[in-house]
Amino acid sequence: MDVLKDEQCAPDFHLCPKFEKTFSILGKKWNGLIIETLLNEGPLRFKNLSKAVNHCSDRVLVERLKELEAEGIIIRNTFPDSSLIQYELTTKGAELAPIMNSVHTWADKWFA
Repeated sequence: MDVLKDEQCAPDFHLCPKFEKTFSILGKKWNGLIIETLLNEGPLRFKNLSKAVNHCSDRVLVERLKELEAEGIIIRNTFPDSSLIQYELTTKGAELAPIMNSVHTWADKWFA
């Protein structure tokens, strides 16, 4: 039996760097839940976001919020003469809604 070398078996396929970047963001633990919460609830204060994203420590939540802000997916709003800080999706983040809806559809079909 002839055994083909790995180079002969593997197709010449490379993931798109933009696709990889997207999954590195969405696939990171808690990011999808943060985005989903903000899609459904709108702008939230940290304490409300923390309650909604159950089991995520405050330290990790702060880290994820900073990462999502750096990617332009969320914005941290502060208000003059107030200690109020809210997090909300940017236009870029809000455009994830159809993707999140597709995930819901897929999950409803495949998970009991």
